[in-house]
This record gives sequence, C-alpha cells and structure tokens, in this order.
Amino acid sequence: MIYLDYQATTPLAPEALAAMLPWLESQHANPHSAHALGRAAKAAVEVAREQVADLMPEGGAVSFTSGATEALNWAIKGTSGPIVTLATEHAAVLDTVEAEARSGRQVAIVPVGSDGLPDFPALRAAIRPGTGLVTAMLVNNEIGVIQPVAQIAALARAAGAVFLCDAVQGYGRELIPDECDLVAISAHKIHGPKGIGALWIRDGIDIEPLMHGGGQERSGRSGTLSPALCAGFGAAAQLAKQRFGADHAHAEQLFRAALAHVAVDWQLNGSRDERYHGNLNLRRPGLDVARLMSELRDVAFSAGSACASGSGRPSHVLRAIGLSDAQAKSSIRLGFGRYTSEEELIAALDRINHAARAQKVSA
Repeated sequence: MIYLDYQATTPLAPEALAAMLPWLESQHANPHSAHALGRAAKAAVEVAREQVADLMPEGGAVSFTSGATEALNWAIKGTSGPIVTLATEHAAVLDTVEAEARSGRQVAIVPVGSDGLPDFPALRAAIRPGTGLVTAMLVNNEIGVIQPVAQIAALARAAGAVFLCDAVQGYGRELIPDECDLVAISAHKIHGPKGIGALWIRDGIDIEPLMHGGGQERSGRSGTLSPALCAGFGAAAQLAKQRFGADHAHAEQLFRAALAHVAVDWQLNGSRDERYHGNLNLRRPGLDVARLMSELRDVAFSAGSACASGSGRPSHVLRAIGLSDAQAKSSIRLGFGRYTSEEELIAALDRINHAARAQKVSA
C-alpha cells in the first residue's frame, strides 16, 4: 500500500509510540490523583505540555483536548460577539459558527478568490470595531493554501477582536504567527496519536469552558487526561521541532517531483505559490474519481477532505474557489510527508495517470 493521505492523518512516529507504551502497559495512574503514582503521571503530562508548547508563540499556555474539533468548538463557543471567518474553513469551524448563528450570534463568512486566498476588501469590511472573534486556517486541509494569518490577525487586533487560528494542518510544518490569540492543533496530523489535540491560549485571553466538571486543566477544561496520549503528542511535537527543516525540505522536493511528473491535463487547485508543499490537489476534466479510487485500492488518497469523503457532496472548499460541481467532483487530493519516498510517490502518480487515461479512452 502506498499511503498518500497525510491531510487525513499521518503515520504514527516510532518515537511517539515508544513514549506512549509505558503508560499503556504498566503505568496506569490518574494524573489528577495526589498520590505518588498520580504525581508521576502528572509530571509526564506536564513534560508533554511543554513539548507541544515549544512550537507555539511565547506568552501562552497549552490546554489538552480530545482533538482539534473540541478545541475549535471551545474557542468559538467560549468567546462572544460577532464572528468573522472564511468560506474555505474546515467544517469544525463552519458548522460551529452556523450553530452559533442559529443561537443569534452575528456571523460573516468572507469569500476567497480562485487561488483560495481571502478577498481582503471584503475581509476589511467585515472586521469592524465590535467584532468578537476572527478565525482563519493556517493551512487549508483540502487545497493546502497557506493563509496570510499574520495580516488577518492584525486586522482582528485593530478591531479589538480575538483571533483564532486553526493550525491543525500547519502545526509542526509551518511557523505559527506570533499574532494569534488562540490556536487549535491535533496530534495525529504530526505523527502523533489520534484522540488528543490542544488549544493554545494567549496569556490574558479568557474563554468560557466548553466542558464542565472537575476543571482539571488550568484553563477550566474538564476531563481526565490520558498520560499515554499526552506523551505521544509531546514526543511527536518534539520530533517535529527537531526535524522542522528536514521535513519541510523533503515535502518541497516531493512536491517539485510530483508536479514535474503529472500529465499536462491535470490542473492544480489553489495557489501554486502560497501553499504547503505536502498537499497536491489536482483535477482532470471528466475524471470519475470513485472509479479511480476503486481501481487503485492499494494507493491511499482522497477524493477531497477526509471529513467529507463519502458524503456525495462536492467539496465546499473547491466550490468556494469557483469550481463547478463537475470540476470539484473530478478532483483528487494527494498528501505526503516525512515517511513518503520519492520513488513510491512517482510510482503512485504513474498508476493514477495510467488509470485516468484509460477512463478517457473507454469513455
């Protein structure tokens, strides 16, 4: 199997697994217990917290969550006032914002251009004094476009608003801008375990808890933490920091090799320049993506966002950049990174190209 679905999830790093195993095999204490075993578990959680925070700006703290979806819900629902966001945000943001709108909160969803970057005149008009929250992704999960987060955050700050960055696809891969107030991340996108994420909260920013109970996290988030998941997240973050330059260079090399290898009748979705290079979102006129995936069962890639795959609906991101339903449905997403070799990527592209050409011949 050739795995090319890194935006959906990444392979677990051996170092992350090794950090988790002791807490799964023999060290079972609750990190919120006061006895010696509990204190040892808490110490492991705090080490992991610092490892995760090392990839964040200065002047804030990490609160662990069950994943990025919880972190984003918490950040959005824990703030107040009108919300401004972009049309290409993840469903975890857009659906939460829609729920807030049904409760009476004012919402503005700003369009993007064909490159996936925001319409800045519309954004400036939407972010007005009195705006409570502005939220934007660092790296788009479907088309890989890197948003000008620092500029958007500056607009938010000038209006007195809090800025939330969905950095799930960018954390450990791109630098997190210092201007952020809230940052949501997930372990399994950086070769850590599934089931844990975090919300980084800038000092001085207060948000209401989403989950009530024991208030185990200093920010008020309730729930018993898993030392195993925290340790795996911390180890993955530490490795991402150590390998930041090497991972970045490897993704760039894979991207260049892939672009040079795809046939001329494939088109790149989203900006070519302002993007994370571990994402290749391509479309080919008339392509039957479901048939392509069926014929290439030993190549793992996506027909769009993994969160929307199987829904039968065209990607809202691809529609937001101006593609028709037919164009959106003829698009595929290839995601690659640290553990992808250039040889297997090229081999997969050869097979994808061959199968796509065969569809055209048989049509």
